[in-house]
Amino acid sequence: MSTDTLVTLAGVTALAGAPDGPRICGGDDATDVIGAALGHGVDLVVLPVRRLAVEFFTLRTGVAGAVVQKFVNYRLRLAVVGDIAGHVERSTALRDFVVEANRGDQLWFVDTTAELEERLRTRAGGANPVEPGPGHRR
Repeated sequence: MSTDTLVTLAGVTALAGAPDGPRICGGDDATDVIGAALGHGVDLVVLPVRRLAVEFFTLRTGVAGAVVQKFVNYRLRLAVVGDIAGHVERSTALRDFVVEANRGDQLWFVDTTAELEERLRTRAGGANPVEPGPGHRR
């Protein structure tokens, strides 16, 4: 199993979750990642979609709420990187959640690391948020 690593994206140092790292199934699992991020002094965590339990994408389970709330409590931003189009197609609630999240600064869903870097550059410049990736459009 790989370990999470520090990366620099558009001048922002972030903790990048290893794709084969432990699955995040709730708030307690998020705390482990948060501890590592705080230990490295970063305020952005980048997690590949595959690190999140499938329940994360079924909002009624409460997993997404618990995970995101942990990040909010510790004032850490979270970027989920990867294709979630299949999940979004099955759930209007998730689609709306992703659209709203991508309008803010706390939680982003992006298809690629390149898209994340563009968002970070855009935000640093004070511009309006960029639209979510193709897998996340309305």
